[in-house]
Amino acid sequence: MATTTKIFKRIDGLSQFFAEQLVERMKVLPEKHFFSIALSGGSTPSSIFQYLAANFRETLAWDRLLVFWSDERCVAPDDHESNFRMTKESLLDHVPIPTTNIFRIKGEDNPALEAERYAKAVGQFIPSYNDIPRFDLMMLGLGDDGHTASIFPGNLHLFNSKKLFEIAEHPKTMQKRITATGTLINNAQTVAFLVTGEAKSEMAATVLYRKPGSENLPASLVDPVNGDLLWLLDEKAAGKLQTNI
Repeated sequence: MATTTKIFKRIDGLSQFFAEQLVERMKVLPEKHFFSIALSGGSTPSSIFQYLAANFRETLAWDRLLVFWSDERCVAPDDHESNFRMTKESLLDHVPIPTTNIFRIKGEDNPALEAERYAKAVGQFIPSYNDIPRFDLMMLGLGDDGHTASIFPGNLHLFNSKKLFEIAEHPKTMQKRITATGTLINNAQTVAFLVTGEAKSEMAATVLYRKPGSENLPASLVDPVNGDLLWLLDEKAAGKLQTNI
């Protein structure tokens, strides 16, 4: 695994870099091949999606992009907490991506059945590597408690599951969620942590520097052994990192 860390003054710089990475990687796709991406929710991805819609509508080959999600809350697609709704309103409604290229997690359906259905959909459309579907790029966020996707501390068994998707619960609200597992995350070609804000600075340093206790944090288990790990942070989130990391 190769780990690259990049720090940006503002979210626009981070978004520009992320967009350029997409463009460059899609340029080298073999003919008739698609680029697969698993999106995450949260305020940072929302800002990135808005930037993509505003600045890369005509630049990116949207018809060759397959869009999935790394996790979703078990709510209806029009619910204000839906990751799909956020992505739709900030990105999908504003770019020429075919609806057939969009694969949402149906948070309104039975969680157990949906986790199974979605895993099958991923297996059908995403090429495999080592007999496991391999996304070209998986976006992940970092919680200030060390969670990633919807796998929270105390539930490392979900990360280590042999399934592709599992049912998770938020530890405080007990809201059910559907989340990708480490089996799928760590098989990706590239995993990108997108981290902004001072509130994330302590946790970013804990995970990146493998501080004591980090072994109990889901984010620390992200290790795409046959791929690359990319950390994209703004200056506030990187406040507790060494500048030469």
